[in-house]
Amino acid sequence: MRSMEELAARRNLKKANQPVFLLSVLALSLLAGCSSTTGSEQAKLNQASTALPDLGAIGLESAGVLAFSPEGVLFVGDNVGGAVHAFATGAGTAPEQSAPVEVAKIDAKVASILGVAKEDITINDLAVHPVTREVYVSVTRGHGEAALPAIVKVDGNGNLTNVPLDTLEHSMQTLSDVPDDSKRFQLRGLMMLPPSEKDRTKAETPMKMMSIMDIEYYNGELFVAGLSNEEFASTVRRIPYPFTGSYGSSQVKMFHVAHDQWETRAPIRSMIATQLDGTDYLIASYTCSPVVLIPLDELKDGASVVGRTIGDMGNGQPIDMVVFKHPMMQKSYLFVTNNSRMPQMIPLDGLASAKVYTPDTIDRGMKMDLMGVFPLGAVGAPVMFVGSSLQVDLLNDNFFVSLTRDAYTGDLDLESLMTAFPVRLHYLHAEYDFPGVEEPKM
Repeated sequence: MRSMEELAARRNLKKANQPVFLLSVLALSLLAGCSSTTGSEQAKLNQASTALPDLGAIGLESAGVLAFSPEGVLFVGDNVGGAVHAFATGAGTAPEQSAPVEVAKIDAKVASILGVAKEDITINDLAVHPVTREVYVSVTRGHGEAALPAIVKVDGNGNLTNVPLDTLEHSMQTLSDVPDDSKRFQLRGLMMLPPSEKDRTKAETPMKMMSIMDIEYYNGELFVAGLSNEEFASTVRRIPYPFTGSYGSSQVKMFHVAHDQWETRAPIRSMIATQLDGTDYLIASYTCSPVVLIPLDELKDGASVVGRTIGDMGNGQPIDMVVFKHPMMQKSYLFVTNNSRMPQMIPLDGLASAKVYTPDTIDRGMKMDLMGVFPLGAVGAPVMFVGSSLQVDLLNDNFFVSLTRDAYTGDLDLESLMTAFPVRLHYLHAEYDFPGVEEPKM
């Protein structure tokens, strides 16, 4: 566990930087044409900023990926602090009727309650409380050294509240194997193109910020995927909860079909733990976008595990995944979002016995979408989606809840989508929008 002296030192550094950050936010707001804000409105924003709890006092330095236990314990990945935090939000009360939740321009509304401009917050993840069905989102408020974490709750009526984490029962597990602050990525462009400004920003990202890429709670344990300081950097940590101060870790190797090589560094981007044919597995996805099965009983401390690549969704980067039962087909599926392609709906039936891809079972050579190779293997089919789903969770049996980027306006919305048909076709102008044209009967 981190010492109280170290936590105090980090907290003092944050406080030293905070006034500069708040002045910068104010200056940016004026430059952006916000000078019409009245004195009383600005005073309210300033009051909201200074009223935020000092989460450094409990050791939370950033808020990234989220997960819940069935009892309502919220787990928060903290890449800056190199730790996983647990907050007892309470079991709560289930709503009489779990209705869809909609919050248009949620980033602007989150920024408002945190007292900053929309450009000064980033929403990192979302998770649904298992009982109350309220949506929790993790937020970075500000930039650089001055950035502060927050968790915002959205209730069934779309009302937003900044969660007072400093008042909740709290524990944390420090990770001892994260990359040190000096480790960076190498700079590269695309093929013959020189590196762009975005490439330079990517290369300057500390590897430590990918220490915790996803968290999954399953049968009293946390599975935490990300980078470690080992030579085989792709790691899955297995952490008992309640925390004991120790944990096991395994290095994971998998065959990447598109890259045509075994890979040990690039981490799991998204995963879920579930049972397939009586065996517990992690179903994991990686950049460009293999789907890999990892039996949980192989994830022992110090083990080097070879994941089973059962397919590839194609070039792109998976973001999130959730298991659900389709209400019409009465079968279980995996719904996987991706930053470069439509979501993929993968049937769980037969997944455990699917063909495994290795250098011996596939034609060699690099592979791209334009070659017509993907999707490959037991990865189901793409699902039409209006906009881009950045994060997703299961709101209830009938609805997903998605953090969606609107393709036309660029707005970031929290929306509920039917699990039976997660497509907002009515947002698109079509034949059925003309007077006198009737929609087909379903």
